[in-house]
Amino acid sequence: MYTIHRQVVVPSTRQEVWDFISNPENLNRITPDALHFSILTPLPTAMFNGLLIEYRITLPILGRQRWVTEIKHIRPLTAFVDEQRIGPYKFWYHYHEIQQCDKGIIIRDQVSYCLPFSLVGKLVHRFFIKKMLTRIFDYRQKRFMELFSPPS
Repeated sequence: MYTIHRQVVVPSTRQEVWDFISNPENLNRITPDALHFSILTPLPTAMFNGLLIEYRITLPILGRQRWVTEIKHIRPLTAFVDEQRIGPYKFWYHYHEIQQCDKGIIIRDQVSYCLPFSLVGKLVHRFFIKKMLTRIFDYRQKRFMELFSPPS
């Protein structure tokens, strides 16, 4: 099992950040263009526990992948989980949390994941997946700062 921990502080309000992160349509705005991310599911106006969302994403080497996640454990204005139901990982559990701080809002991501194929999966993680996920979450942090920083 592998884990990613990331956080970024943005100068915003809890409501504004929650409205953004709890809207699946905004995923495209914080996902690198190279992944050709697209949402296939018609989305409701509000996220709810048990919501299933189907995406397509292009991963280097693996190509175009179907990914289905379930939204779970919603705590309004605080946290929620998206858990993979179908996709490239053996297990994917992404906890999203926001918290007030002196400088604004802390946006936290914690992802626990496993790859299929045992030993081969470990090698692929070491030489490829870990770097790819680092780039994706670096991009997310950069985009959050751009989206929530006041115009200069």
